[in-house]
Amino acid sequence: MLKLQEIDLFYGAIQALRSISFHVQPGEIVSLIGANGAGKSSILNAISAIHPISSGEILFENHSINKLPPFRLVEMGLSQVPEGRRVFSKMSVLENLEMGAFTRNDSLEIQKDMEMVFAHFPRLKERKKQLAGTLSGGEQQMLAMGRAIMSRPKLLMMDEPSMGLSPLLVQEIFDIISEINQDGITILLVEQNAQMALSLAHRAYVLETGRIIKSGTGQALMQDEDVRKAYLGG
Repeated sequence: MLKLQEIDLFYGAIQALRSISFHVQPGEIVSLIGANGAGKSSILNAISAIHPISSGEILFENHSINKLPPFRLVEMGLSQVPEGRRVFSKMSVLENLEMGAFTRNDSLEIQKDMEMVFAHFPRLKERKKQLAGTLSGGEQQMLAMGRAIMSRPKLLMMDEPSMGLSPLLVQEIFDIISEINQDGITILLVEQNAQMALSLAHRAYVLETGRIIKSGTGQALMQDEDVRKAYLGG
C-alpha cells in the first residue's frame, strides 16, 4: 500500500532523514519507534507532503505521490492524526468530525461513518455539541482520530497518539487503534511508547538519527536485546 524508497529530507542545512526505505502492506499496523529527534515525525511529514523530500520516491498504491498536495492525498485515502491533536478548538465536536469529511460528497455514507465513529468513541457522541477546545486531552485525541476516520482513509497515519495521556487512557486509545485496524484500516503508527507500539504492531522499524537501524515483527523486536535496553527499560 505504501512504499518509501531512499528518502532524504532536510530542514535547511540539517538532514533529518537519510536513505529511508520501508513499506506498509494492506491491513497491517506498522510502528516506527525511536528517541526524540530520530526522524519519526519527519517521515509522516514527508509522506503527507507537509515537508518536501529532497530525493527518493514515495509510492501509495503503486502511484508516485512525491509532488501531490496534501488535500489530494486525503482524497486518495491517506490521512494523518497529527501530533498534539490539533483539533479546531472553537468548533464543536460534530463540526470537527464534519470537517474530516470535507473532501467527500456522499452524504448517506458520511452519516454511516459518523455513527461508526460514535460507536468507537461514545464520549464524542455525548459531547457532540461541546466546543472541542473544552475537551480533556484524551477526548481531544479521540476527536482527532475520529476526524481522520471521517475522511474514510485506506491508510491512517498516527503521530504520538499517547502523548500526554494517563496510562489508563493510553490503553483505551491503543485498544481503539486495534479495533480500527480490525475494521479494515491500515495503520502507520509513530509512537514514543515503544512497549505499546511494538505489542500492537504486525511489523516495526527502529529509527536512530534519521536512519532505520532495525526492522522486524513487533514481537521479535520486543525480544531484541538492543531494543529492550534502549526503549523497553532493559
